[in-house]
Amino acid sequence: MTTSTAPRRAIRAARDGTPDSHGFATRPYDLVKEFVVALLVVTLLTVGLAVAFSSPDEKAVTMRDWANAAPNDVVATAAGELAGTTTSAGFGPPYNTAADGASLGPLHLQKWAGVTIPLDSAQDLVLAPLAGVSDNSTLTDALAAWRAAGADQQTQWATDYSDALAKAPDGDPASVATGDYGPVPAIAAGFLSFAQTGGLEGALTSSGNFYGGDQTKSLLLLADGAYLEDQARARNLGGDQWGMMNETGNYPGQPWMWLYTFWYQVPPFSTSDNADALVWGLMMLLTLGLVLVPFIPGVRSIPRWIPVHRLVWRDYYRDHPRR
Repeated sequence: MTTSTAPRRAIRAARDGTPDSHGFATRPYDLVKEFVVALLVVTLLTVGLAVAFSSPDEKAVTMRDWANAAPNDVVATAAGELAGTTTSAGFGPPYNTAADGASLGPLHLQKWAGVTIPLDSAQDLVLAPLAGVSDNSTLTDALAAWRAAGADQQTQWATDYSDALAKAPDGDPASVATGDYGPVPAIAAGFLSFAQTGGLEGALTSSGNFYGGDQTKSLLLLADGAYLEDQARARNLGGDQWGMMNETGNYPGQPWMWLYTFWYQVPPFSTSDNADALVWGLMMLLTLGLVLVPFIPGVRSIPRWIPVHRLVWRDYYRDHPRR
């Protein structure tokens, strides 16, 4: 009985002897003041660092910007979409089956993925958006004439007009040589007018979605023209300008990506249409080699042959000399 109650009394005594918090010294403390000071300091640091190290906020290129800045390019792109000669028309998966796409030797990676975003460049990027235009009778008649023609005739009209634009001075539609282009010039002109009003942007991004957040079609259309690439190269974002690691308006931007983008600057990658797959495959191989360094004879012994680590950690090795 005595042995069981003694520990309880000790615990109770220790608990009763706990000092009261009000017995400690106190001083005034303004929590709101501390919060305000901390907020101001963090805000000033954020603004200062942003001014010193951030990149300019480049505005997104819109269809209206494109149409107003390079109208001839818009017309040429529309004709190319109808002719099926643009990049998106012959891209292959995931948009169509016009090409096998990127591959690594016998491994057709892009083809294996399949067509997951079906796209008919002529229909989805040009004809479907123009179908909603109701205040242009010339365009309406041109679209009707296009639909009434056979596929071969449509391709012939569009190809001939696209070739004629390429030969015209500065690609000016007004300087195109006389020829049988069917309704294509009227469709291309209507497409340009629609883009200049800003309507093309909404027609491409809606895609049946209430919020209209899908930018796939608008980006593909912009990429099919020359204007977007010209803007990118002006900001040093081209593939042969180390563009993958640069930022818009400020370069270099992400220097840690130098190893990946380096390969795009040297042959055979810089001259290959299959560069993306080749560079990706090489980087996977290099990454695997890095993971396996501890298991590769010779390579794993390099630190012993070139003891740079002993220079970095010289204080440790001075205090712990080898036996």
